[in-house]
Amino acid sequence: QVQLVESGGGSVQAGGSLRLSCAASGFTYNSYSMGWFRQAPGKEREWVATIDSDGSTTYANSMKGRFAISQDNGKNTLYLQLNSLKLEDTATYYCAAASVRLAWWARLLSAHYNYWGQGTQVTVSS
Repeated sequence: QVQLVESGGGSVQAGGSLRLSCAASGFTYNSYSMGWFRQAPGKEREWVATIDSDGSTTYANSMKGRFAISQDNGKNTLYLQLNSLKLEDTATYYCAAASVRLAWWARLLSAHYNYWGQGTQVTVSS
């Protein structure tokens, strides 16, 4: 049984940083994509970034340069480093995993991810 558990969310002032973690268990696929999405109140879920099993990364344009996705295969953990946070980054951040390596066009679509975490809240204040 695959389980994804996020942590690291919290409250931070604008301009600050946070590192989110996603601990994966039972996820034993050799070729995969893992990503981060976020959802603000009243808005649709939004793709943030994806990393593949070979380490290649893809970012939403608005996050590129501020956020960094990475993984530690030895710890079965996915990370999202959030830097230069803005008020509009306030959202619940979700970790997601796909049991296949997704084509570039599929990475931004939540429907292509098989497994999801419960989310971790990030609140940015002025």
